[in-house]
Amino acid sequence: MIYSDLFQLEYVIVAMAGIILYLIYYVYTKDAQYNKNIHSVASVVEELNREIFYLKKNTKELQVKSNMSARGMNDEEIYQEIERSVYDIVQPVTQALKQMQDRVEMIDAQIDARIVTLESGVKQISIPTSIHGNDDEKVISLYKQGVDLETISKELHISKAEVEFVLKINKIK
Repeated sequence: MIYSDLFQLEYVIVAMAGIILYLIYYVYTKDAQYNKNIHSVASVVEELNREIFYLKKNTKELQVKSNMSARGMNDEEIYQEIERSVYDIVQPVTQALKQMQDRVEMIDAQIDARIVTLESGVKQISIPTSIHGNDDEKVISLYKQGVDLETISKELHISKAEVEFVLKINKIK
């Protein structure tokens, strides 16, 4: 009977180890995927920044040219024309940034949901408090009487590791 209980406990421990390994693998693969997504978003942002730089540069050049060529226009008209040009150029960039922000928020929400799922799964895994409930008291009693671990394990027909486990669980050793 003790052997079958121990055998069942070994299966439980192996199953829990398998589940934990699977969770670690799952988190690692998802992390790699999110890193890839974040990298692609970062490259798009970098490209947009580059475009903004060139747009500012072109705007300054257009402003200088319009100041030179539009001597018949007053300052207010020139300002409005530049503002319209900049708006037409910047509007697609603004829309692309908004779309990227929405995608990043969606990815963030997915990450949060998956973390909550993983946390709830890990909370459901429990480690048994003792291997043989009836033997715990015997192990503790014999140990307190000064009996060594090997003798306790032989007398109770359990392994030395189990004796050490019971003592550690009960914070005696």
